[in-house]
Amino acid sequence: MLSWITDIFMAVMRPCYDLTQNWWLTILLFTLIVKVVLMPLSLWCQWNSIIMVRMMPALNRVKVKYFGDQEQIGERQSELNREYHYHPLLSLIPLAVQIIILFGLVDVIHAITDSGAAGTEFLGLVPMEDGGTSWIMPILATLSAVVMGVASNHINPLQREQSCAEKNSTNGLSIALSFFLGIYVAAGMAFYWVCSNLLSVVVQAACNLIIRPAKYVDYDDLAASKAELAELNNLSKKKGPWWKPDPFAKREKADYKRFFSIVGKHIVFYSERSGFWRYFQGAIEWLLANSDVCIHYVTGDPNDQVFEYAKDHPRVLPYYIGEKRLITLMMKMDADVVVMTLEDLDNFYIKRSYVKKDAFYAFMFHHMTSTILTARREAYDNYDALLCVGPHQRDEVRAAEKLRKLPAKELPEIGYDLLDREIAAYRARDHEAKSRPSILIAPSWQEDNILDLCADDAIRPLLGRGWRVVVRPHPEYTKRFRARWEALQARYADVPAEDLYFEQDFSSSESILEADVLMTDWSSVFCEFSLVTLKPSVFIDTPMKVSNPDWQELGIEPTDISLRNEVGRSVSPDDLSKLPDIIAEMIANPNAWHDRIEEVRSRMIFNLGHGGEAAGRYLLDKILEKQNAHASKDVEAANEDAHEAQEERDEDL
Repeated sequence: MLSWITDIFMAVMRPCYDLTQNWWLTILLFTLIVKVVLMPLSLWCQWNSIIMVRMMPALNRVKVKYFGDQEQIGERQSELNREYHYHPLLSLIPLAVQIIILFGLVDVIHAITDSGAAGTEFLGLVPMEDGGTSWIMPILATLSAVVMGVASNHINPLQREQSCAEKNSTNGLSIALSFFLGIYVAAGMAFYWVCSNLLSVVVQAACNLIIRPAKYVDYDDLAASKAELAELNNLSKKKGPWWKPDPFAKREKADYKRFFSIVGKHIVFYSERSGFWRYFQGAIEWLLANSDVCIHYVTGDPNDQVFEYAKDHPRVLPYYIGEKRLITLMMKMDADVVVMTLEDLDNFYIKRSYVKKDAFYAFMFHHMTSTILTARREAYDNYDALLCVGPHQRDEVRAAEKLRKLPAKELPEIGYDLLDREIAAYRARDHEAKSRPSILIAPSWQEDNILDLCADDAIRPLLGRGWRVVVRPHPEYTKRFRARWEALQARYADVPAEDLYFEQDFSSSESILEADVLMTDWSSVFCEFSLVTLKPSVFIDTPMKVSNPDWQELGIEPTDISLRNEVGRSVSPDDLSKLPDIIAEMIANPNAWHDRIEEVRSRMIFNLGHGGEAAGRYLLDKILEKQNAHASKDVEAANEDAHEAQEERDEDL
């Protein structure tokens, strides 16, 4: 069937042999001629590869937008292929041509060796049959494939941008094919393969000169899109030893399937980890007590306390969803109302639903202070409602909307349920008389916190004054900077624990509630202390923690700053010698500070004592509003169907 190809190849080889008088050089020259003849095909493939690389930034961002949703990614990739005129199967054409050439060469090599001409003996040897020195050819074929693979990784415009796994797969297949081909074919054919592999590197270099990839590809944009995708792919990296299976994988898969098996979800809460339950607790408990709504609770913590809570509350339906699968779940979210404490919705990898475009997203604050200092400038832009703790948050958001011309969000006056419950628990405590006042040092873990910047200057002036000093670091500090923490303790090893105590257990808030004065830097722990106990705090003015460098554009002083001299005193790190006098005054005048802080609290917090109820009522109203909207649409659809049916009957009459 391929005899005509054999005739063509022999017609090319004979003049090559006449020119070289050597069959090995003839095969080399023949291979070179084939590469020249196929150069237009190589250039076509080169252009197709460049088109794919040009398309990669858009494709990478599709993979980011629909991360984990292979069906959507596949559909969008097909659209991009058509838009860019990329042909995925074109890369197979050179391989098909090579196979045809190999089939044609079989008879050519046999014809040469059968002639019995001098120097042709080795050409016809097959390693699997003849062995001996003929095994040199499979080795050379394999090495040539290695050279071609290494070169292609650097100069082939498409292969250069592939992942290590893709490169290894492509090169591994080529190397294996070259080795097995060299074993089962005649040495002359294997030599052609060696020449073809090596000349392919030359052809690729020539293609790069003729059609320069840099002229058509925005490599900076490509690098940026790769970084965006890599950030998401890092979420799916296996934690722990590679050989150890994820103990929660089956559970996560089952919970994901169960979540989407339920139709008509009215409200979903998302918790990043177990500790976030406390921010939702009041609203959820009010909804359970005052409605028949089911609470769908998605958490990223397989040991979240909500799973125990749900055992006694069957209308709470918890789901464990890890970081990677969460991205897909959120994109396919089909609930009416979604409540989260996660900032930057739709700015990074957690997106609003593209399945239910009218889903209502409500943000529940996990702090009581400013919205403009420690959160990014765009952190709340894509929420429909922010459940405000107090007037300061409402005023800041409205000012930002006006300045940046943003759509107005709903800003319901909610309050802070966690504060309400902490106040109630504090009032219910048995407040025993203490033998001496307690000073709690509780800094943040950010750079230049008290423990790193001025620990000794803050601690030493407080010793020997009849006070008990307790140092309670942020748990993250002891985890990240264990050596610093241990060195600090070692410096005060000779001070009795009755005078200076370094706290190691952070599971309880006992030391916070028992203190008479709190000392901190920019940690929000002062809210838990001063606004609950109505006792004063001392603030060390270490470098400020700022996530939004544009916070001053609104002309509003954040509560993180203004509260420092309302619920306590602010002190420069250079004036720490004043600490004993400041603290002594605070301890001597507890009633004055009590009344002062109580007044601050009353004007700072909405619905004090009823934050959970306010949140629950607001969310229930949104659920009912969505249900009514759905009912109206159903009525409209039914009316349209009835109208169309009547028109059809009229036409029949």
